[in-house]
Amino acid sequence: MVKKDLSINFMGVKFPNPFCLSASPVGNCYDMCAKAYDLGWGGVVFKTIGFFIADEVSPRFDTLEKESTPFVGFKNMEQIAEHPLDDNLNDIRRLKQDYPDKVLIASIMGANEQEWEQLAKLATEAGADMLELNFSCPQMTSHAMGSDVGSSPELCEKYCKAVRRGTHLPFMAKMTPNVTDMCEVANASIRGGANGIAAINTVKSICNVDLDKKIGLPIINGKSSISGYSGKAIKPIALRFIQQMRQDEQLKNVELSGIGGIETWIDAVEFILLGCKTLQVTTAIMEYGYRIIEDLTNGLMHYMDEQNVDKLEDLVGLANNNIIPAEHLDRDYKIYPSIDTDKCIGCGRCVISCYDGAHQAMEWDEEKRRPHCNEDKCVGCLLCSLVCPIQAISKGKIVFKPGRGKNRSTKDLVL
Repeated sequence: MVKKDLSINFMGVKFPNPFCLSASPVGNCYDMCAKAYDLGWGGVVFKTIGFFIADEVSPRFDTLEKESTPFVGFKNMEQIAEHPLDDNLNDIRRLKQDYPDKVLIASIMGANEQEWEQLAKLATEAGADMLELNFSCPQMTSHAMGSDVGSSPELCEKYCKAVRRGTHLPFMAKMTPNVTDMCEVANASIRGGANGIAAINTVKSICNVDLDKKIGLPIINGKSSISGYSGKAIKPIALRFIQQMRQDEQLKNVELSGIGGIETWIDAVEFILLGCKTLQVTTAIMEYGYRIIEDLTNGLMHYMDEQNVDKLEDLVGLANNNIIPAEHLDRDYKIYPSIDTDKCIGCGRCVISCYDGAHQAMEWDEEKRRPHCNEDKCVGCLLCSLVCPIQAISKGKIVFKPGRGKNRSTKDLVL
């Protein structure tokens, strides 16, 4: 079995591995967090605590599916911790007493400066190792809390200053994706005293509508509401915001905790390569349980072994410089598809997709019942390779466009 050191230093705190429960239903009480620690999770972000006590609806979840695949996306209408504040603080104290060497992050949410400062003091006194400021929950019933705060640079800075008055601990601000530019609010949080940024929280959504009742799902006494969307489907959105922050001059060296659609070790590596030091998980745990930590850590160690990497830190941010503005991309060449006719099952999906959705370059040979590419029409988009159900189409011949590629060789291209 491959063994690698997965420990990493994040905001001055050493984590045994980068994987954490995010502030959500999966870390709602002592027993849940203790089980996660026992199974090997590197840290826990205890479900957001505050003076506000949530009064929840029932049911409160919905899923977005595609064909036979469940949980492509997940809708969550749950708010912050529904337990009294004293109960939550007692659970935090007990967790630190029983697991002194494990990392515990207290997620807090106030409705004003005084509450933010007091919550920071209380969580610090309870023994938390660091804090996370929830500026981003999209389903709070009060506009004084949640993503409405996270879309305001002024409030983010003000509340970070209040938290800094209340604690000596490192803390990160958890960002909402329900903004056009996350860099603005992230920078405001850093100016206010935050040591790091956590991103992203859930995306405001309506997953499904009941076609007979004409009501969004889930249905609560004949009504529904917009609320947070998570799971694999939001990973591209999370990675986009993280990359943009790493490209921002003021944020490029700020430490990041990545959240949003992390389900496999491959997802985890993607977040790390784009600059995240720790990783937070919710939806995958809700579907598969805490046991996924074994696959996450084993997969990450095997990847490090393949890459001849001994320290996890050495992977952080390696992909950032390879994502550039669109106007700087190399547009001098195109790649034709290569069709493995022996592997091809003759389903014709590539022909249909190319004709109806691309450039009518993939043509059908009625006699052989196989597709072939008309290179005079092909633009090299390779949609055909993406829709092929058995991956019988791959990258083939590479050519430079007319008048391009002088003194260049296709062999030097990184594809």
